Amino acid sequence: MELQALPSRIGQVRRIVSAQLRYWHLDALIDRASLGVTELLSNVHRHAQPDKTCTVEIELLLDRLTVSVRDHDPRMPVVDDPQDIAPLATCGRGLAMVAAMSESWGVRPDGESGKVVWFTLPTTSPAVAAPSRRARHVVQEKPARRFAEVGLAADGLRPEHAPARSAVAG
Repeated sequence: MELQALPSRIGQVRRIVSAQLRYWHLDALIDRASLGVTELLSNVHRHAQPDKTCTVEIELLLDRLTVSVRDHDPRMPVVDDPQDIAPLATCGRGLAMVAAMSESWGVRPDGESGKVVWFTLPTTSPAVAAPSRRARHVVQEKPARRFAEVGLAADGLRPEHAPARSAVAG
């Protein structure tokens, strides 16, 4: 998605990234991906010149989620040593946080007038991986119910009680 890296838009992008990760059943990555994309977009807002236009991409490969932000400023970011940052400083820790919470991160030039800053998160950690399948020696497995099925009660005249279901996602 292409956007202006303005504070109001950063919150929208966080919600979009979160919704996409829920759709991919990667709920365990939402907090880290949201933090990372917030930091990268905040850097565009604070530092990018000549404009604040950028593109956010999220890509899911077999075992890895990659989040990248492309802007039109060719200057590469400078990562300060966290020990050199004053304890009460309000900036300077963003890329160090991205590095700490991600599997890997980096920056690369994008043509003559821009760069891409990216980070990856593993999708195969135990908290993220899909539940393992049970062995096939199960005697009988009931098919999954897509919607509540209502059968007839023992007397055959009235419907059985059906569990309540919500149609609201999330």
